Amino acid sequence: MQEVTRDPVVIVDDDASMGVALDRILRLGGYRSRTFASAEALLASDAAGQAGCLLLDIQLDGMSGFELYEQLRAISPVRPVIFMSGVADAASRRRAAAAGAVVFLAKPFSGRSLLDAVRHALAQSPEGGSPPLAP
Repeated sequence: MQEVTRDPVVIVDDDASMGVALDRILRLGGYRSRTFASAEALLASDAAGQAGCLLLDIQLDGMSGFELYEQLRAISPVRPVIFMSGVADAASRRRAAAAGAVVFLAKPFSGRSLLDAVRHALAQSPEGGSPPLAP
């Protein structure tokens, strides 16, 4: 397994099994990640400001992924965002694009699609990204 990136991928998904699966895929791909079960849990932490990129589910209990990203943009420097959803309708895709999404992932998606999306998002970060570090 590779050494992990300096900046974590921050995951927000209220489906606990999905959060575990995303975390596992990212770690196996050489990325460090932090998982949150709600928008509110992320906002109560300092993780968003330390993120290399954000992986946000659109349909969360409470605040939506779109609302979360709008709030994060208002309080901290913009981080690249990947939106994901089990409902991949045209309206959701348009809203994600308008919000500035680097990638929109329709669930279910492959581990390779996730890793490609994260690699692309990190390349868009203000710091120029932080690819996985070799051992």
